[in-house]
Amino acid sequence: MRLTKSLSALATLVFAMVISLVLTGPAHAAGTAYVALGDSYAAGNGAGNYDSASGDCHRSFSAYPYLWKNAHSPSSFADTACSGAVTTDVTNSQLGPLSASTGLVSVTIGGNDAGFSDVITTCVTGSDTTCVNRVDQAESYAQNTLPGRLDATYNAIRAKAPNAKVVVLGYPRLYTLNVFCIGLSDTKHRKIDEAADVLDNVIATRAAAHGFTFGDVRNTFNGHELCSGDDWLHSLVISPTWESYHPTATGHASGYYPVLNANS
Repeated sequence: MRLTKSLSALATLVFAMVISLVLTGPAHAAGTAYVALGDSYAAGNGAGNYDSASGDCHRSFSAYPYLWKNAHSPSSFADTACSGAVTTDVTNSQLGPLSASTGLVSVTIGGNDAGFSDVITTCVTGSDTTCVNRVDQAESYAQNTLPGRLDATYNAIRAKAPNAKVVVLGYPRLYTLNVFCIGLSDTKHRKIDEAADVLDNVIATRAAAHGFTFGDVRNTFNGHELCSGDDWLHSLVISPTWESYHPTATGHASGYYPVLNANS
């Protein structure tokens, strides 16, 4: 009899815990104040469905910050990500919405500091040797100068949002290798992907040093890079040119959003 009562009490406790989990949901459910920061990969260049009010920042309603906002109904939402932004732009111009009540911050930044746009332009227009040399310069910058710039930006984010979960999302590799692909040479493809790995590894290391979570999108984009036959990235776009080499709407929905959602 005593055992039966104990089992009954245990069953009641377990049931109550299950009900509590169902009702409260995950930690990132409604009620979290969310702020999105970063560059064109965060703003959503390439995803279409642009917010005309964002001007040259080219923020897209189909970008991963809006996808998270629409799915989780945060208590407040602010998106200050902007095309062309570097780390100092985040620090100086994007942190206004942050406060002690901010519960979630997402950020993608560092690619422009390392000269991503110039690297792509050089590789598209130049020889293999010119491309390799420019990528080597970018990798050296990423390894030797970018860490300090990321540290300054991450410190500023933490100072303004001391209680927030900060998710730092990286960059995808651009090309599927070892397949026939018209356009840039295999040498250029490999070197550009190498640069993405160097950049992501630096960002991941500095994010971890600040207690932030690194969201690695290389895995979700695997098999969907340029030349894959199921690309989630734009190659060269004639108009508007700023969409070139950025994720499509599918890239945000299937490449970026799941990573933010899993880590928020």
